[in-house]
Amino acid sequence: MDRRRVFVLWCLALTTPALAQVDPWAAPAEYYQSVSGEGAALRQSLATAMSAGHIQQRYGDFRYSAALHDADPDRPGNILLAYNRQSVSATWNSGSTWNREHVWPQSRQPGSASNSTRGNLGDPHALRPCNPTVNGQRSNKPFGLSTTVGSFRSLGSYWFAGDRDKGDIARSIFYSSVRYNLPLSDGFPSSNQMGELGSMVAHHYADVPDEFERRRNHVIYSQSENPSYYTNNRSAFVDLPWAVWSVFVDDQNDSRLYVGSGPGADGGSSVAIHRRAIEGAAVAPESVTLHRDGSDGVYYAVRSSGDITSDQPLAGGFTGAFAIGDSSPRSISIGVDAGVISGPGRYSGRVVIDNLDLTTGLGSGFGGLDGDDVIDYELDVLSPSGGSFDPVSVVPELDLDAGLLTPGETAQIGVPMHALDLGGGFTAGAVLSAGGSSGDVADISLMLPTGVVAPGSSLEAVVEIRPEGSGDLAATFQILTGDDPSVLGAAAGRGSLTLRVTASVGGCNGADVASPFGVISQTDVSVFVDLFFTGDARAAALASPFDVVSQSDVTVFVDLFFAGCGAG
Repeated sequence: MDRRRVFVLWCLALTTPALAQVDPWAAPAEYYQSVSGEGAALRQSLATAMSAGHIQQRYGDFRYSAALHDADPDRPGNILLAYNRQSVSATWNSGSTWNREHVWPQSRQPGSASNSTRGNLGDPHALRPCNPTVNGQRSNKPFGLSTTVGSFRSLGSYWFAGDRDKGDIARSIFYSSVRYNLPLSDGFPSSNQMGELGSMVAHHYADVPDEFERRRNHVIYSQSENPSYYTNNRSAFVDLPWAVWSVFVDDQNDSRLYVGSGPGADGGSSVAIHRRAIEGAAVAPESVTLHRDGSDGVYYAVRSSGDITSDQPLAGGFTGAFAIGDSSPRSISIGVDAGVISGPGRYSGRVVIDNLDLTTGLGSGFGGLDGDDVIDYELDVLSPSGGSFDPVSVVPELDLDAGLLTPGETAQIGVPMHALDLGGGFTAGAVLSAGGSSGDVADISLMLPTGVVAPGSSLEAVVEIRPEGSGDLAATFQILTGDDPSVLGAAAGRGSLTLRVTASVGGCNGADVASPFGVISQTDVSVFVDLFFTGDARAAALASPFDVVSQSDVTVFVDLFFAGCGAG
């Protein structure tokens, strides 16, 4: 997208009612509404925004206002000092405990400070409370060097502000340069210049605005927070830190962010995640890696929508930054907000990672024209599986009568095994496994289907009967049902079904198979068959041990007759 066209809308988005509820230090919606452009045009529009309505305070006012905007959040009545972050009493005692540090030294800007001085020499955005000894050690040294880390200290002709303050100090210098049109140097500064610019840009991306700095910026501005000494102006480089590259470096930021295998032609990328879990199961967050191509510093925002949340908070319109030369991947953890899960169903949302840089000089796919990176996440919450002998309701038991068989005959009977849909389309599939068995299991066996039975469908189990002798057979099989093991929270022993199988095996003793016929004759066969085909109810009584006459029973009866079993 073209950052020049959307910059104003983005600034307004920082202070929507929803964000304002969780971000008390954001600028009012109207504060940056006139800001636009790149490079020199952007610099000028920021200067205009920071100057409009500015109530300049005096250097002497800082002795008392510091208690408000530099307050130690953990120790009421104390303030935090620059560079060493020491917590000391906020009470002014003529500079014995702390004094006033000009971040842009007095000797490197026009004029000199007295308690009545206004302008940059008295601007609280350009001043910090400081330990007197540390202030003396710093003197009027410019800031450097770009790769320095650790505690504050002198570096020859330069001063290093320390890891906790180096970004804060750089942004104070950027503010003074733009608000008061003071010059910055790429090398060691002379006259009224400050520097070293490259180091301060590096420090700005390595140390992003934290809550202390953002609160400080807001309290300096705010009449309600600071009624006696408020300035009614803000530092744009605390509120809009992504503007720094365009204002102070060039229009060709080479940063590209991406998730997945790599960026597309427009720099955008996407990852889709779909997970399934049994209702009540703990679902661990998903980790997605954010990569950065290029070496230039870049701020980025991670925004969540829908049912999901991210461990990357959005405060002040940004989430974090990649320092210059740092391409170490970042891990973004996302998951469904547990508070929105109310039962089986699909819960989904999107995370968008936005490259916040404003430059467009390298064209599509870079800096301000780097396409958004999208993570789509879906979680299907499923009811536990339900196995049944019936397709629509829970029927956990089935009696199967195989009828009359002859010795040595093999019979196979299919038994549909159903997986019920108990969650309105969100139910785990069922897996069947053998439980206990009893009875004539040497003659009767059960073969279960493998794989997952999808909700609302069925697979067929097979009962196989291989009788060796004659007489009545009976076997009972327990069938265990479990959830699809690929679903998070699946249980292997979700329930059980009971299948009871009976069969009668006849020999050539007519009394065994033909009662009440006595001895099977051709006439008996004719009567039996006629009764079956006419649907005569007497067939049920005449067909013992068949119980209910079926076509297969008729076949068996006829086969027995032709096998010579009617000779008794």
